[in-house]
Amino acid sequence: MLSILFCSGILLFLAGITITLAFAGISGRKTRAVSLILIIAGSVFLSITSLSVLLSGAKLDVLSYTYVPGFDISFSIDWLSAIFMLLVAAVSISVAIYSISYVELEKGNKRKNLLVGLMGIFILSMMMVLASSTIFSFLFFWELMSLSSFLLVMFEHERKETRKAGIFYLVMTQMSTVFLLIGFLSLYAATGSLEIAPTQLAGVQSFVLIFSSLFLGFGIKAGLIPFHKWLPYAHSMSPSNISALMSGVMLKIAIYGLIRFLLFVLSPELWCGVLILVMGSISALLGVIYALKEHDIKRLLAYHSIENIGIIFIGIGLYVIFTVYNLPALAAIGLAGALFHTVNHALFKSLLFLTAGSVVHATHTRNMEELGGLIKKMPQTAMLFLIGAIAISALPPLNGFVSELMIFQAFLQSYVIPDPLVVVLLITSMSALALTSALAAACFVKAFGITFLGLPRSEHAKNAVEVARPMIIGPAILAGLCIALGVFSYQILLVSGNTLGMPDMLPIGVMLMVIYAVAWAAIRYATPGVSRTAMTWGCGQPVLDSKMQYTASGFSQPITRMFNPIYRTKSVRDVQFFDKFNTLLKHGHGEITTMKFFEEKLYAPVAAAADQIAIRVARLQNGSLDAYISYAFIAVLAILLFLGGISL
Repeated sequence: MLSILFCSGILLFLAGITITLAFAGISGRKTRAVSLILIIAGSVFLSITSLSVLLSGAKLDVLSYTYVPGFDISFSIDWLSAIFMLLVAAVSISVAIYSISYVELEKGNKRKNLLVGLMGIFILSMMMVLASSTIFSFLFFWELMSLSSFLLVMFEHERKETRKAGIFYLVMTQMSTVFLLIGFLSLYAATGSLEIAPTQLAGVQSFVLIFSSLFLGFGIKAGLIPFHKWLPYAHSMSPSNISALMSGVMLKIAIYGLIRFLLFVLSPELWCGVLILVMGSISALLGVIYALKEHDIKRLLAYHSIENIGIIFIGIGLYVIFTVYNLPALAAIGLAGALFHTVNHALFKSLLFLTAGSVVHATHTRNMEELGGLIKKMPQTAMLFLIGAIAISALPPLNGFVSELMIFQAFLQSYVIPDPLVVVLLITSMSALALTSALAAACFVKAFGITFLGLPRSEHAKNAVEVARPMIIGPAILAGLCIALGVFSYQILLVSGNTLGMPDMLPIGVMLMVIYAVAWAAIRYATPGVSRTAMTWGCGQPVLDSKMQYTASGFSQPITRMFNPIYRTKSVRDVQFFDKFNTLLKHGHGEITTMKFFEEKLYAPVAAAADQIAIRVARLQNGSLDAYISYAFIAVLAILLFLGGISL
């Protein structure tokens, strides 16, 4: 029965993809709606399959297709892949509903159909990566996922910024694949198997190479610092429904890959856990610091993806460290915290990207300095964005609070580790996580306040209107899940058999809701009678306008100064006066710029070196047949000498 559901889900996806791509130039809105409904139905079928596997504890194996012996495309769904497939399905359903109206904002049937078809391929390829049981199958669908997402990043290729984002993404995603290929080939050399299954790698000389390659491959795709630079470019330049999928679920495919190989293939050592923990802590802290300086609402959200991926890696690192020290209960809390935050981040980040996309559509700008006052123009979108902002800020009673609390609980009990150096490392990492949480809350006070509160700062914001109903329903599903997973987190973990010492959020949630209701009633009915509307006091000014309110730059300026050694800020002023005493201002211009540290100090030098090597290699292509024959002879000779050395 589960096999039929699984195969039916795949067929529904393929049907939805086919009807838009096969008739890309002629099919209209109704065809696209049918395609999106088929994608939703396919997601529902696969979510039912995944939920059945989770509740039953069984494992689903689906017949494989063998291309050549050893190279199988086969599928297997266990509890881990079921969690991630359920996650992808939930987000995909919401994004597909949102896309019913959002896709129609594009120009021309061909572009609209292409967006829907590529989105279907993208979602299906992610599902297939999660279900793959062999390395060959995993890599095949991994590359399909990378290629389809690259085409979606380049969807608005007419813009220079989009082409730059696409190049960044293509280079980094292929670098990720190269490292994964090295790791998989090394794993095959050590085990002789292409199955993703438990192996005995203890004492194997190539273990360092295997783990390092897999860590780099998955870390690059997840957006770990310093391999993160593609992420703000790609996520901000993509269509907003694709940004939600990329940030919400594609990054989680890399998380799945790392957890899959750590739990079921490798036997990680202490240094592996320390590496994951340190890289996660750095990514979490720097991710939120870089987010604070952003005024582009989609780039701000992209940097917060780096932050939350770092938090997830912290939980994974704790799991490895506690496992090495034979502390299974603490290891379980660390892993459960990482998995739960993976689910939570997918929900609230997809919610935030979708609502940000609605704002961009209504105002035609991503610059928060040109927004403001949208809570009156777009009240439903504002409320949904607020729910996402509360969740990502880890405030109770929503889901982000619960998963971060689980990771903090693991930290607070780590004093039982006998190695004082490891304990110091864990305390340092916990401090970094605490600072990260505080800065994230500050960042979303800025994001929500500058975007939705106050007065409109531009004509676009002043004339904004609420978006169509499907663009409200899709995010509303995600908002409801954020609330439900927070309030009922204890019950969910209890049902899944993971009672990990979590506080019961239900009484806390009910208590907070009662407090909110009492506060609202007190404010509403404290002054009975007719209400009076009056102008806000503006310090004696006759008219209060948008220039008198906080800007995004002004809000984040104290924090920018605090972290100036990281930002490398530079102030540029161009001031001209009418008189020689510099008293009567004629013209003035000021600008604060920040160094793109990793781009300028890491990527640019590597790119320049590669360019120089390519120029030198190009000189060898001189058009001489004799030279080419000589190169071939030298290459064959080198291979023979190498093989001869191995046989000896």
